[in-house]
Amino acid sequence: MGRGDGSGRLVSPEGADDAGTGILHVDMDAFYASVEQLDDPSLRGKAIIIGAPDGRSVVSSASYEARRFGVRSAMPVGQALRLCPHAIVVQPHFDRYLALSAAVMGIFREITPLVEPLSIDEAFLDVRGARRLWGSPGEIARMLRARVVEETGLTCSVGVAATKHVAKMASTISKPDGLLIVAERDTDAFLRPRPVRALWGVGPKTAEALEGRGIRTVADVLDTPRTVLDRVLGGAMGERLWQLSRGIDPRPIDTQRVEKSVGHEETFLEDISDDAILRAELRRLADRVGARLRAGEWESATIAIKVRFADFTTITRSQTLTEPTAVGQRIGDAAHELFGAIERRLPVRLIGVRAERLRPAGGAAPALWDDDEEWRRVEDALDGAAAKFGRGAITRATLLGRGRAGGALPSKPPAPGTAGPTQALN
Repeated sequence: MGRGDGSGRLVSPEGADDAGTGILHVDMDAFYASVEQLDDPSLRGKAIIIGAPDGRSVVSSASYEARRFGVRSAMPVGQALRLCPHAIVVQPHFDRYLALSAAVMGIFREITPLVEPLSIDEAFLDVRGARRLWGSPGEIARMLRARVVEETGLTCSVGVAATKHVAKMASTISKPDGLLIVAERDTDAFLRPRPVRALWGVGPKTAEALEGRGIRTVADVLDTPRTVLDRVLGGAMGERLWQLSRGIDPRPIDTQRVEKSVGHEETFLEDISDDAILRAELRRLADRVGARLRAGEWESATIAIKVRFADFTTITRSQTLTEPTAVGQRIGDAAHELFGAIERRLPVRLIGVRAERLRPAGGAAPALWDDDEEWRRVEDALDGAAAKFGRGAITRATLLGRGRAGGALPSKPPAPGTAGPTQALN
């Protein structure tokens, strides 16, 4: 199985058999880092880390040169620099990433309308209906890779298979800058030697439960009675693992894919005990969440907060609202109420606000009385000011003069043009 640093990479030769395929998984290579190297040629070939320069921030992305030293996304920058002392820390340029993501997704949609963006830098494509225009799935994949390089200067890795699950596994193994085709009749041979951890949806705890019983590869799963899988994992996960290990994945491409939440987090330069500072930060994050909901024309029925203490203990709390909202004031009120119920014995290292259970805005029957009407007008005006003058042109008085740490950039922000927001992973 290919690793995040590019070792163990497998690619298909020219003219590889693509019989029975039709699903592509396209994954941009070290996207944030590659964009920075594209824009600053002096960074090419060097170990770079995308994140805030302070050691308490987390890594948003890293070049393959840094990954070979063990640097990974979501790792504290300080730890990453201990693993790779010569790495260059580069501040993220999120607007640039979004612009290039939009260009890449535009290329995909020129090839087929059946595109399912998973995040800013990856997507599934169903090209079975595009054969007459562009050729076989393998030919389409090669053409797509060439176009991405020619039109953006960036490289991508592509997996071609009969199902989404196998295509995603193939793209991972081919990284960076590779193409791996798994013909439908070769699916079993492709899957058997793979570790169970490579199967989509098998996380560390599930993998440990399986490996503790000697089930380490897909071949081991195939040799394990279904009743044993159900006993170890439960009926639903046992069924899913049984199907995936056999290459069974009937899920179609979902062009209207909508994730379940949108949120923002902040890691502080120093651990914070001051209640006023923490509440002001919750308010600022709530305003950002509300702005993103309004931009995507969504409302949230549940608000959650995340608090990480100085000893890295992390807790989450959530509250279901009486009415769904995209009003930052209402989101902030809920976040404050949740925060006030938490017992805090240690200073806070990280704080976050998340909107969950999203639905299209305006879907509810109009209420007789709108408690948020005044705040809705205020925030509509703020949205207009942000569009004209940039975010931060107008802010709450309570936030003026408050220094704050450069926190984590979402590692998987939403791809432009998707139907809904993608969960921000900080």
